[in-house]
Amino acid sequence: MTMREEIEQAAARYPDQRSAIMPALLIAQKEHGHLPGPVLEEVADILGVERIWVYELATFYTLFHTEPVGMFHLQLCDNVSCMLCGCENLLTHLEDVLGVKKGGTTTDGLFTLSTVECLGACEMAPAMQVGDDYHGDLDIARVDALLDRLRATVRQATGADLTAAGSPGE
Repeated sequence: MTMREEIEQAAARYPDQRSAIMPALLIAQKEHGHLPGPVLEEVADILGVERIWVYELATFYTLFHTEPVGMFHLQLCDNVSCMLCGCENLLTHLEDVLGVKKGGTTTDGLFTLSTVECLGACEMAPAMQVGDDYHGDLDIARVDALLDRLRATVRQATGADLTAAGSPGE
């Protein structure tokens, strides 16, 4: 099924096409990996809605990416609860270990590091979302272990040696 067909099928569930923008964006992002301007325009055209409505949602919600992201998108919460529990130290550590600043992607394309306003996971602050998974009660050791696990999944899938830049302790 093409992206257009999937979006049209999803949109058929809604009485107002504007209500189908978020599901359509998820479909488009799954297809393209991110949502550059031409893809946003295509979604608007498929749904027959104003392009600005599509742009508004794509740039407001952190689950949508208008720029390419790494295989693992590390989204560290920096809201009050997480800030009080040390997310700033975790951000500094992640920047050092990965060799990128907030908003950057590692040269190997594995990790993109972002901060987000709130993950709604205050009970496990500081928290980070990686893909669809939440990780909480983080400290430097847990972050390093998480990065090691993520790298191991890639090693298992590809046999690649990921001991170069961005490895903890280097």
